[in-house]
Amino acid sequence: MTAAEALADIPVLAATAAGALWLGPDGVPEPVSAGDAARRAAASPPLLVHGVATARRLGIEGFAAYDLLELYAFVRPAMFALPTPAGLVRAVDAGRPDTTAEAMPMLREAAARLLGELATVGHREGHRAAAIALTMGRAGWPWGEPVLAALSTFEGGGRFGGLDIWNALEEWADFAPPPPPDDQPVSEAETRERLSELLGGGSESRPAQADYAAAASWAFTPRDQAGEPRMVLAEAGTGIGKTLGYIAPASLWSEKNGGTVWLSTYTRNLQRQIDGEFDRLYPDPAKKARKVVVRKGRENYFCILNFEEAVQGGAARTGERVALGLMARWAGATRDGDMGGDFPAWLIELFGRARTIGLTDRRGECVYAACPHYRRCFIERSQRKARRADTVIANHALVMLHAATRGDDREMPSRYVFDEGHHLFDAADSAFSAHLGGQEGNDLRRWIRGPEGSRRSRARGITRRIGDLVIDRATAAEALSRAVEAAAILPGEGWQTRLKDGNEMGPAEAFLGLVRRQVYARARGADGPYAIECGTAEPVPGLIEAARTLAQALDDILSPLKALAGDLAALIEDETAEIDSGTRVRLEAAAQGIRRRTEHQLAPWIEMLNGLSAATPPAFVDWFAVDRIGGQDSDVGFHRHWIDPTKPFAEAVLKRAHGVVVTSATLGDRGVGSDDDWHAAEVRTGALHITLPAKRVSIASPFDYAERTRVFVVNDVRRDNVGQVSAAFRDLFIAANGGALGLFTAIWRLRAVYERMAPALNAHGIPLYAQHVDAMDTGTLVDIFRAERDSCLLGTDAVRDGVDVPGQALRLLVFDRVPWPRPDILHRARKAAFGGSAYDDMLTRLRIKQAFGRLLRRGDDYGVFVMLDAMLPTRLLSALPPGVPVARVGIAEAVAETRAMLDRFGEKPVSAAK
Repeated sequence: MTAAEALADIPVLAATAAGALWLGPDGVPEPVSAGDAARRAAASPPLLVHGVATARRLGIEGFAAYDLLELYAFVRPAMFALPTPAGLVRAVDAGRPDTTAEAMPMLREAAARLLGELATVGHREGHRAAAIALTMGRAGWPWGEPVLAALSTFEGGGRFGGLDIWNALEEWADFAPPPPPDDQPVSEAETRERLSELLGGGSESRPAQADYAAAASWAFTPRDQAGEPRMVLAEAGTGIGKTLGYIAPASLWSEKNGGTVWLSTYTRNLQRQIDGEFDRLYPDPAKKARKVVVRKGRENYFCILNFEEAVQGGAARTGERVALGLMARWAGATRDGDMGGDFPAWLIELFGRARTIGLTDRRGECVYAACPHYRRCFIERSQRKARRADTVIANHALVMLHAATRGDDREMPSRYVFDEGHHLFDAADSAFSAHLGGQEGNDLRRWIRGPEGSRRSRARGITRRIGDLVIDRATAAEALSRAVEAAAILPGEGWQTRLKDGNEMGPAEAFLGLVRRQVYARARGADGPYAIECGTAEPVPGLIEAARTLAQALDDILSPLKALAGDLAALIEDETAEIDSGTRVRLEAAAQGIRRRTEHQLAPWIEMLNGLSAATPPAFVDWFAVDRIGGQDSDVGFHRHWIDPTKPFAEAVLKRAHGVVVTSATLGDRGVGSDDDWHAAEVRTGALHITLPAKRVSIASPFDYAERTRVFVVNDVRRDNVGQVSAAFRDLFIAANGGALGLFTAIWRLRAVYERMAPALNAHGIPLYAQHVDAMDTGTLVDIFRAERDSCLLGTDAVRDGVDVPGQALRLLVFDRVPWPRPDILHRARKAAFGGSAYDDMLTRLRIKQAFGRLLRRGDDYGVFVMLDAMLPTRLLSALPPGVPVARVGIAEAVAETRAMLDRFGEKPVSAAK
């Protein structure tokens, strides 16, 4: 029996915004209720795509099914596919469906094609795949039997049932440290020539892009004074070609000087885009792999030791083996072990975080050279490649962490490009803030003491990580023992319940219990579902005393840890000749990890606690907060942030660099009556804190915004009436026939609007997806929205910042209301420091500017921008490009004009919608 024949009798199930569709062995998809779908699925497991999302959309519990995503992940590990019926069908070239209903009959053919691919695999891979499939099949994997049939010529088995992928990975090679880079400058003329080479001989002349690249080259000339980098602030409108514009001088500098340039972004989508652009410079994949490395924090990489321990610990737990089998398949195929790179995010949704990204080193518990897999470690491989690469494509968070914790590292880069530079302020805010909370304290306790109690855990305490290194050094061993014992004062498992019940244990929980009491006593909205906060002034009775007690208890942890770090450093110096390279790596890594915990966690906590009885230092703002999820406390904490986080960013990164390019389409702010559009850029990037003035360059988009865009401010929809807002979204999205993005300033409004408008859009054949509704992460939702031209997406700020949708997949963008900054304690302090209401206006204009910039990504794009808020001040409209038509109209006129505008550029009229 062929695979197609075996699949012919399996029913197919899909969920849409309006309900379920069921396809039997014959016929066409028929609508069924959620309850009916559940009953049918229980009787006959169906073929479907993304079982978790299907169940959530139908509002039913999970059920057994042939999930095609699982089969795809097995057959094509580390390869991309959209987690929708139409997306998966297209991924395996089994058809070109436009709708879910059209895709359903093609899913059987898609499954047959995937099974057919297994018969063509090589000998070595075939045996390992068969072993893994046998293990998964014995664990109840529905695809086990058909997969094993397709792999019938190969044998399974083995001690770990094929899951011991660590034995199949290649070891990395080590090299001598590279010499320091030279200081040869990159000229504007050289840069223009390199850009021309990257674009190719047949490309059209793009003088604006060449001017941008030439201006960026100034950052790749030698600096004249320590602490004064050559800094370029480059605002380049959408369509200029920023990526190739800065790759041109950056690649030249690396070639001429033998150094590494770090290109830093904020979103993983742009990291992938930049990596793809280097194919022009290095068409040979092997050469590109040597020259260009994508780097992220340790917590993004697959940990082989964690996986091995999961395999050994999960051997008796049948439910773990399916997830572990798919993880083994991916680990054997991945480019670099980056679980934010070629790892399919929908596997997290299918199997949960613990069985997928929970296998990374998320708590800094690596044992380095003591690990049996050290020579195969993805992280170590990536770090070594980065030291020898011409270009490292990193992210803002990693750059700042690297600078803050390894500022004395002689291998720190001297040249940076920060793309998506409008995010630098927020990235620095996260990197240089301090948070003394229950979750942080509990993580630190686990980092020091390891797993406690009877609960199974892969956690490794500090004794397990380095105890063997100090066993013969009495002072170090004593310091280690004291630190482990002292860490018992930190919040332990179950601390949230004890705080809620008033049964705190130890000084940390006692302090946090009083913090929680003060927040609930003083915060507004204490009965709501979201985070609440209050100031630190006039603490409740007992809080100051509890803070002092906790500060002393934390110092009892800090002191032995500092002594231990010092002893480890001394050990390296004292016994240099006797220490092998692997032990040296472990000692240096352990000392660095301890310093990071003492200098960037414990020391700030102690300073915050001891200062609680006095005024907060003028450079900072302090507050107490209770984070909540679904109306339940998830964390309690004491926060301290820099009012201007670009100050520490400038000290840690900018002043140590020789050249820096900060670029974005939205750096400047055209405030009404403002004489300096660059003030916002300098405030948000740290340029104000550099002695040598930054070079400024601004190049406008080449698009005809006046012709190809329209802006409507709707003046007759009550923004506080969910019914009216939902109807407005519904009618606008239908008028555009899809291709619409809805942006919300509150999650609860997003969910309420989704529930009201989804059935109507489904009736018109328009798929609707929503952040915080669908069981998919933001990146997956954006990928779907990008690929499905007529789909619609609802989201919050994360979607606005992460969407890069070229073409007509985005032709309508609707805000539910003006995106004013959230009026919390931190914002209040920054508003006072940065200009009062003008600061609010600046932030809001930049958000509008960022969102509007998503509409046109190339010359033939077009689109409509709608604000469903009559209270939008005219002064904020300066965020839009000059000449864009803006009209304040009623919703009926906005719908009609949207339909007319999009129809003029080729959209089908709404009556022709599917």
